[in-house]
Amino acid sequence: METNNKKPSGLLNVQTGKEHFSLDLYSPSQELNLFIEHYWIVNWDLRGQKPYLSENLPHPSVHLVFEKNQSSIYGVVMEKFSILLKEKGTVFGIKFRPGAFYPFVQQSMDHFTGQAIPSQNIFGEMMNEFESGIFSLTDQKEMIDLAESFLFSIIPNKDETLLQIHAIIEKMKSDQLINTVEDISEHFHLSVRTLQRLFKKYVGVNPKWVIRRYRLLEVADQLSNGHPQPWQQLIADLGYYDQSHFIRDFKSIVGRSPEEYIRKSI
Repeated sequence: METNNKKPSGLLNVQTGKEHFSLDLYSPSQELNLFIEHYWIVNWDLRGQKPYLSENLPHPSVHLVFEKNQSSIYGVVMEKFSILLKEKGTVFGIKFRPGAFYPFVQQSMDHFTGQAIPSQNIFGEMMNEFESGIFSLTDQKEMIDLAESFLFSIIPNKDETLLQIHAIIEKMKSDQLINTVEDISEHFHLSVRTLQRLFKKYVGVNPKWVIRRYRLLEVADQLSNGHPQPWQQLIADLGYYDQSHFIRDFKSIVGRSPEEYIRKSI
């Protein structure tokens, strides 16, 4: 299993976070690449120190998260979410590609949005054994091998619609000229209504939210790493007509204005 060298996206205050916890990303095997974006493992040891509040901007992805005695499936989170790290701990997560959890459960993803559902409710009692197995290991690659063996045991049949969702998501993510659902509709020759139905079923949120979230993630990541574009260029790339509207949206998601966020990140 190979370490994923990509920087984590959506993690706020990256520089200060490095002092309090480690985050390792691993790529899936080729056979699972259609479904899994990466595995992630967070470790922290804050014994004798103050707890640390980790803040994150969510992606349009479902996560299967393993914590001792409280492993859960997390649907897409609409707002910024925070996790208080204290004492010592480890969390192991599987990040599914947008739309890629649907084939495993055949349930509309909008029922999962904003929810944390005990993993046993979806996959049964075998999850207790899997959780125990994960936390009996200390080698990260052995953890991932165990996770992959579980995923291979429940891998669904090929889903052509999922391939279409992947193509749409990649276009939204990588093409900064895509700023509206109408842009995607025209590019893929799908009606806006069809796109909305697909995203409700497979992703759990509407396509407009996904487009805007990817643009705001780009901005937050640039600000966190100290390499922002000029403001006017950023605003234009995001499809905003004025700076005040952009600042209002950024603050509603991140909780601070861009200037306040930069000051806290330094």
